[in-house]
Amino acid sequence: MALPIIFSIDDDAQVLRAISRDLKAHYRDRYRVLSTTSVQEALDSLLDLQNKGEEVAIFVSDQRMPEMQGVDFLQKAMMFFPDAKRVLLTAYSDTEAAIKAINDVQLDYYLMKPWDPPEEKLYPAIDELLNDWEGSYRPTFRGIKVIGYQFSPKSHEIKDFLASNLVPYAWLDAEFSDAGKQIAATNSLCPVDFPAIIFEDGSLLKTPSLIDVATHIGLNAKVKQQIYDVIIIGAGPAGLAASVYGASEGLSTLLIERKAPGGQAGTSSRIENYLGFPTGLSGAELTRRALMQATRFGTEFLSPQIVQEIRLKDSYKTIVLADGSEINGKAVVITTGVDYRKLETKGIEEYTGMGIYYGAASTEASSCGNKDAYVLGGGNSAGQAAMYLSKFARNVYILIRKTDLTSSMSSYLIDQIKGTENITVLGCTEIVEASGDGHLETLRLVDLNTGEQRDVPADALFIFIGARPFTDWIGLEIIKNNKGFIETGREMKSHHRFRQIWKMDRDPYLLETSSPGIFAAGDVRAGAMNRVTSAVGEGSMAISFVHQYLSEV
Repeated sequence: MALPIIFSIDDDAQVLRAISRDLKAHYRDRYRVLSTTSVQEALDSLLDLQNKGEEVAIFVSDQRMPEMQGVDFLQKAMMFFPDAKRVLLTAYSDTEAAIKAINDVQLDYYLMKPWDPPEEKLYPAIDELLNDWEGSYRPTFRGIKVIGYQFSPKSHEIKDFLASNLVPYAWLDAEFSDAGKQIAATNSLCPVDFPAIIFEDGSLLKTPSLIDVATHIGLNAKVKQQIYDVIIIGAGPAGLAASVYGASEGLSTLLIERKAPGGQAGTSSRIENYLGFPTGLSGAELTRRALMQATRFGTEFLSPQIVQEIRLKDSYKTIVLADGSEINGKAVVITTGVDYRKLETKGIEEYTGMGIYYGAASTEASSCGNKDAYVLGGGNSAGQAAMYLSKFARNVYILIRKTDLTSSMSSYLIDQIKGTENITVLGCTEIVEASGDGHLETLRLVDLNTGEQRDVPADALFIFIGARPFTDWIGLEIIKNNKGFIETGREMKSHHRFRQIWKMDRDPYLLETSSPGIFAAGDVRAGAMNRVTSAVGEGSMAISFVHQYLSEV
């Protein structure tokens, strides 16, 4: 961690060298001493230091400077570091100005020139001020800062992207956070600039796209090869497993993800039935471990990149990205998983990202402090979200159409929910309408048994109502069932168009689609079991079939 800063300024270079020398001699072990003769350079430096998350403990400023008087400089400096102590260097004739500054800028001390010997006239005063500053000092978060409005869909999108990619960040509300207001003011940010992101190097982006954010955090690197042995589309558990096994077995492997690694499992606050982790682990932790393992073996990772289509070119598969660029591969594994099904209820679309969220419980949970949060859905994802939200929210209500959770949720989760005082299950209940002023404030619920409707105050709604496969983009006459899931293996032989599409002498491999060399694994595949362990197994199994296919071509 970087040391706090003692910042000194004096237009007289000789005096500045003297004060800097004495400060460094006594404080260099605990503080960095920065100095300048220019007021403008100082103000530019303070903006950069603030954006990088540095801390200034004390300002030492000369009073008489041609660009700006010391008192005025301290006033401007306090906009960047309001908790720093303030010391004015004065001549005997400036005593009256120093005393006035005590009232005007809450000056902490004025120091007469010369200060020899420093052991008597400098260090005791600075020591006392630094001891006082250290008593109230709380280290500033050194990392990415996101500044914006809480009920902004764009702000939510960026927060969710960073969280899903396991990138630490600090959220600063531009309307209610003192730090958010301060940083917005010093960077001259207007409402149209939000959300804004300040990165660890101090660089600032206004209303950035996810591609911009990805580039700044080191994602979305350019592909390094002309052709890959296997291209995996989708970085959920199945895709991550396929990338680990593909790369570890010597295949040149590219993993492409349209949002963030982990898929729906990556957003889970706790997975307690995963083999080998008796105390459970979070989806984010599982994702982090898997991605680290895959990249260690040599997997290349592109994110966020949307695959628009797959084209066949001789025996190669050409992946066409949304930006028009093309990547060639010998085999493809589709592991795009599923999306949460949209709730077609009045007001839901209007307030999505403004108090209503699909998944994303871990991203927005901290904003639910001492508030009422609702979870719609009765599956394990909904149960895990409710348990996580219960640590923050005043009350958590689970809304389900059925009488209870027994038919849709694992028993260990049901027992945890029963034992959590601030979670209530509302059975036989549906949402009729969502409403509010600028963000979600009220839900209208209906009792399915009696038809009675009632309005309840709601600060947040998290929706987990089943899934639909992300396969709309897939062409090539790849056979899908009536729900859009990809058919694989011998089960396709009963499809009426199979013989017109499949032209190989052999039968399709177990996880192979109706297009030879293109495989499907995990939740996107018809007949797959919706469990993390199953997806991991299918992803690793797909690579064994890739090897068999590659031996043919």
